[in-house]
Amino acid sequence: MAQKSVCVYCGSRSGADPAYEQEAERLGQQIARNDWRLVYGAGDIGLMGTVARAAQAAGAETFGVIPTHLLTHEIGKRDLTSFVITETMHERKKVMVMNADAIVVMPGGAGSLDEFFEVLTWRQLGLHDKPIVMMNVNGYWDKLRALVDQVIDQGFADASLGEFVTWVADAAGAAEALKA
Repeated sequence: MAQKSVCVYCGSRSGADPAYEQEAERLGQQIARNDWRLVYGAGDIGLMGTVARAAQAAGAETFGVIPTHLLTHEIGKRDLTSFVITETMHERKKVMVMNADAIVVMPGGAGSLDEFFEVLTWRQLGLHDKPIVMMNVNGYWDKLRALVDQVIDQGFADASLGEFVTWVADAAGAAEALKA
């Protein structure tokens, strides 16, 4: 059986709550423990760097994708198993999703929201059927979850939109959701 790959979207910053970084480290360890490959944005800063370093330290393969204009800003992590440089952000997102079997979204900023909404929209449109797991560490994504519910409640999406996302509290929950 081919190795499974998990795409992780997360912040290029560590965030205000130390739990975010702790869970990023735990997620990297879970990825390695389950013999999955990490697919991520190839940065060596913030939660991105934390999850990658933890996955590497625990023996996981790593597949990083970064656009040329972020090589310096996000400190492209070149010691990955695979390191892909794209021309644009759109290409980066496409390469990441195409090389993954599932998506995990950790706390992050506008970029993580962009990535989440794109893969959720693609799932809604039937362009993929990959699991989407939201790591709602210490309730970080509570308001986003309420927004998704409001979109459904107000008739702008079918109830199935909510069923495309699995909400978990931490890395252990993410690993369990990915195994299921």
